[in-house]
Amino acid sequence: MAFHKEFQTAGKEPGLQVWRLENMDLKPVPRQLHGNFYNGDAYILLYTTPAPSYRIHIWLGDKCSMDEKGAAAIFAIQLDDVLGGAPCQYREVQGNESLAFLGYFKSGIKYKKGGVASGFQHVVTNDMNVKRLLHVKGRRAIRAKEVDMSWASFNKGDCFIIDLGKDIYHWSGSESNYFERLKTSEVALDIRDNERNGRAKMHMIEEDGEPEAVINALGPKPSLPPGTSDDKSADVANSKKGSLYMISDAAGSMKTSLVAQINPFKQDMLSPKECYLLDNGADNKIFVWKGPSANPVERKAALKAAQQFIKEKNYPAYTQIQVMPAGGETTLFKQFFFNWMDKDETTGPGKAYSIGRIAQVKQVPFDASTLHSNKTMVAQHGMVDDGSGKVQVWRVEGGEKVPVDPSTYGQFFGGDCYLVLYSYNMGGREKHIIYTWQGLKCTQDELTASAFLTVQLDDSMGSSPVQVRVTQGQEPPHLVSLFKGEPMIIHLGGTSRKGGQSKAGSTRLFHIRQSSTKATRAVEVEPKAAFLNTNDVFVLKSPASMFLWRGVGGTDEELSAAKYVTKLLGGTATEVAEGKEPDGFWLALGGKSEYQTSKSLQKMVKPPRLFGCSNKTGRLIVEEVPGDFTQMDLATDDVMILDTWDQIFIWIGKNANKVERTGSNKIAKDYVESDPSGRRGVAFTTMKQGSEPPTFTGWFQAWDPKLWDTDPLDRIRAQMQSFN
Repeated sequence: MAFHKEFQTAGKEPGLQVWRLENMDLKPVPRQLHGNFYNGDAYILLYTTPAPSYRIHIWLGDKCSMDEKGAAAIFAIQLDDVLGGAPCQYREVQGNESLAFLGYFKSGIKYKKGGVASGFQHVVTNDMNVKRLLHVKGRRAIRAKEVDMSWASFNKGDCFIIDLGKDIYHWSGSESNYFERLKTSEVALDIRDNERNGRAKMHMIEEDGEPEAVINALGPKPSLPPGTSDDKSADVANSKKGSLYMISDAAGSMKTSLVAQINPFKQDMLSPKECYLLDNGADNKIFVWKGPSANPVERKAALKAAQQFIKEKNYPAYTQIQVMPAGGETTLFKQFFFNWMDKDETTGPGKAYSIGRIAQVKQVPFDASTLHSNKTMVAQHGMVDDGSGKVQVWRVEGGEKVPVDPSTYGQFFGGDCYLVLYSYNMGGREKHIIYTWQGLKCTQDELTASAFLTVQLDDSMGSSPVQVRVTQGQEPPHLVSLFKGEPMIIHLGGTSRKGGQSKAGSTRLFHIRQSSTKATRAVEVEPKAAFLNTNDVFVLKSPASMFLWRGVGGTDEELSAAKYVTKLLGGTATEVAEGKEPDGFWLALGGKSEYQTSKSLQKMVKPPRLFGCSNKTGRLIVEEVPGDFTQMDLATDDVMILDTWDQIFIWIGKNANKVERTGSNKIAKDYVESDPSGRRGVAFTTMKQGSEPPTFTGWFQAWDPKLWDTDPLDRIRAQMQSFN
């Protein structure tokens, strides 16, 4: 079978691969520039999970030509053939991307003007002659669109990035809200770290506080208009309505015939010998399901049939399309069926499901990767390789970098800052990444020194390394994977230097969890029973004893990592299974208390979903958080809804307004009642920020109860100052 040479490496490793169509050919986009898209071009993206399973995305810029759209569809079919027809395929249109797609780029998507025809290339450079303006929109899914470099593009209600090459200005309108400011700062940091290799200075400025450099670039500032909402009105109930059609070419051309007018549908309506189209046009989505024994012509023409259906129904051109094989159904598709059951599934897998992990199931009774239609951890952080290259680690001490003993590589202390230099070979050339790891309890002097030493190390290597700034608790999986198969160990505080700043506590608890990339972290948490989690493994060390505790959902890999941790802590550990703890175990934790034991984590196959409820636009709307969510996704000026299938959690941020607080219960109720699967009788739990029960916090690894003690924007400002 003939296929493009670029597809020789397609799907060989977990993670994201991106190609741009250039003169009807495919060219790879460098990893540092993933998330940048020219509006005049078309792209092919392939996301591979460790299972493996695959997702192919066709991305179309709003200025790309019909020829490019056609060529992209042909390449997508070719790639699908290379991978044996197993991938789920998505058609994405600029500004209306799917949640799965948005989840790959947690720092936001950047739309650039132009394309191949205009001579614009995806090249990683230290070019400081850039001059552009980005308009940032969105609270969950962040999009930064290049607009005219003029005050006419501004308004008071939004945030903008004024990119002048050596200096990047994050401009906040007087009517912009806190969370959008926070998200804009993440986009600006991403530009500095990835597009400029850490060499630009970043500044946060407010409306009417513009420095001379900005005025010189944009001219005298006129009075600006107020902000406007560009949110699309959507009736929540109607957006969940669907109709089911069968696709057939029996008459010589593709036709659709109605199977069921209204959901929820029965799963046995899907014959393995046919292809089906699920019309969710009310929410701008079309799904196509390919039966394993269906006519090969129908299977190959699935995407084309969906595009034809959109035209016939007069749906918007930006309507999303998802094409999937049997066994590769996405969560969004399965929700339209009453009590969807995966192959050989009864009540779900015996092993625990947890965030960021593929459930381990021995007999492969179903495709485990389908549990994670939104799980995108690898792609977000760029797994450049398997972590088997050369590693060097230095600790920041007295303004200098001091080599760390290689026997302690992989251990990081919250009171320190570290530089990790990773060298690896790609395409016959040596490449480098500098990870700057900053502990949450390090001093401002150490923060500043770590930034200076990073630039110094970069300069000494000819400015060729990629720089990645890492805050404690936000470690990307690639960094976690660098320690020769051993877990990355993160100590709550203290320091690794001699005569350290603080002594470790007499009783210590380490939370061990393996991610979907097979990288394992051991994170020290407060030694209290409330921090236990039924899905994971923990090591508890007290002056009198040491325990290795395995939750019901803990894996063998996590148990192995825990044994490594016990060896480092010294002494012999007693292995304890959940439910069979001796009195001494609870005594060391200060007494027995409630912790995360949700049966959903043990039995159900439904991935948890996080939604934000906001009326910042003047109308109460609900948006899903794309990709793997973290504690940082809980917007303190909103109400959030966490759906774990058998329970709905309503989390009220301390700065949420009265309308959001009083309307959240009704929204949660409407959300469940409009569920296309017909779900009923779900328990609701409401809590305020700072009073979260372990049944809620257990869905977030290493929940930090002190996260909001300091303003996240203040932390970003401190990081900016240290790098400037």
